[in-house]
Amino acid sequence: MAATPKTNAARLLKAAGISFELVPYTVDPDNLAADHVAEELGEDINRVFKTLVLKGERCGHFVCVIPGNCEVDLKKAAKAAGDKKADLIHMKDLLAVTGYIRGGCSPVGMKKPFPTFFHTTAADFDTIYVSAGVRGLQLAIAPADLISYVGATVTDLVR
Repeated sequence: MAATPKTNAARLLKAAGISFELVPYTVDPDNLAADHVAEELGEDINRVFKTLVLKGERCGHFVCVIPGNCEVDLKKAAKAAGDKKADLIHMKDLLAVTGYIRGGCSPVGMKKPFPTFFHTTAADFDTIYVSAGVRGLQLAIAPADLISYVGATVTDLVR
């Protein structure tokens, strides 16, 4: 079996002395949804978080990390970022803004740091899963460590 690739996100966390595990899964290019990832991992969908990038009217880009089975509430997200209105960025802009592609967007190691917000339920678990920065690889990490590392705020972000 081939060695699990190291990603930029994994290198950054390792350099910071943060404990994590890289967990590979089988990618279905026709289904990049978090529920597929959770199924492949054999994990509760509530522990598998997706990383969304939004753009506020005035505040610019920011990141929301929410449970895989939830939808971001744009009003709550905008309010968290200190704005009145925000929308998800277009998929075609994701790589240019973050350095990541859809299905492989990690809250760690984007091209530049953006204000980041985690949904409150992240704190309910000892370990959560987020993308390691490529499709087919997740980071299993203590949410408190991840939230601290990216300087995130924990708040209600979902409908």
